[in-house]
Amino acid sequence: MEEGFPFHLALPDVLISLLSLLFFLLDVVLDLWAIDCLYKEEKYSSMGLLIFFLLSSSILVQTYSWLWYSDSSVTLDTKVERFIKRHGLMAPVHICQLSVFLRFAAVLEISICRFNQSDRFSKGLTMYMIHDLSTLRLFEAFSESASQLVLMTALIFEMQEMQHFTVIKIIGSLFVLTFSVLSYHHNMRAFLPEKLGMGWLSSVIYFLWNLFLISPRVVCVSLVASVLPCLIAAHFLSLWTLLVLWAWWEKTDFMDTKAGEWLYRATVGLIWYFSWFNVTSGNTKLRGIIYHVVMGADNALLLGLWWWWRSVESARLSPFPINPYILIGLLVIIYITGVLLKLVYYWKCHPNKPVLDINLNNDAGSDSLELDSSETLEPKPEPEVTVLVGINKRIRHMAVNFYC
Repeated sequence: MEEGFPFHLALPDVLISLLSLLFFLLDVVLDLWAIDCLYKEEKYSSMGLLIFFLLSSSILVQTYSWLWYSDSSVTLDTKVERFIKRHGLMAPVHICQLSVFLRFAAVLEISICRFNQSDRFSKGLTMYMIHDLSTLRLFEAFSESASQLVLMTALIFEMQEMQHFTVIKIIGSLFVLTFSVLSYHHNMRAFLPEKLGMGWLSSVIYFLWNLFLISPRVVCVSLVASVLPCLIAAHFLSLWTLLVLWAWWEKTDFMDTKAGEWLYRATVGLIWYFSWFNVTSGNTKLRGIIYHVVMGADNALLLGLWWWWRSVESARLSPFPINPYILIGLLVIIYITGVLLKLVYYWKCHPNKPVLDINLNNDAGSDSLELDSSETLEPKPEPEVTVLVGINKRIRHMAVNFYC
């Protein structure tokens, strides 16, 4: 029997939308503060890099938002979006880098209506809007917050004394990054039946293992960036290119155009530089093992290179603000703890490959889903089938890949 879209908006969903907006605004304030502090400290090269990261990330997000709004199959049902489009303001909004605020306003409008038990918006539309915003925030977090973390951490390693703005910016960027990952995880929970929904314990474990795996990666990259910035730039470009080619080899199918798909693969390569992100179905366990082995070896290589360079240039370089032995020991312990927490999450908290029997409904050329839960011809019992109705291609692929 066919079911409706299994999404139930509750108070936590409204709170997450509000918190996401607050953290976004906080991140903007911290960005402006960091730029001002770097200018006053006369660190013009670092200030220029920070501005470059901010602009590049914002342009990336606006590009995705524009491509998704340009989809002819998308119907704008919120008042705020209809107002913007009716008055021809959609292009100016994106040119002024304000599309995220527009999507936040649309999500808040939908969330409040759904929370008030209003039937004005369908459940499928609710999930569609929240999913797109969550995905944009995830892309922005890895393109902006991760790069800022590397920059600010490298500045701390270069200085003998820690300055307040760098420490606060590091904490803020790390929190924004991990909260964006957690928000994406919370968003994916909506694709499961209520009895398979993941509780807060699984969210905490998911948050922690991402924090413990991303942080050592950022520190290892920052250590080399503090002494050999040109080398780390070459390292990023080389590894990022290989990761983009890996995404191409995986035959990703996320966007509707070839150019959009290559943009997505480039974004995936950037995310993979810092953390694992599943983009295709299949043998994800093997791909995950290969990824963590390669990235673990790369982290060890970066640490070894940094240790060797400091030993060679010890007379020229300023004293390191942290005991190197303690730092390396902590990085190893945190990374191993992150791997163990990830194993615990997939062992105890992650659903065991819920079946999504996907049949596209192409009567009107739409790309929506209609999953069938009819009995199969197999005599043995099959896992429970989740039925989804009215899901576009992006959401469908994200859901399928997340629960592989």
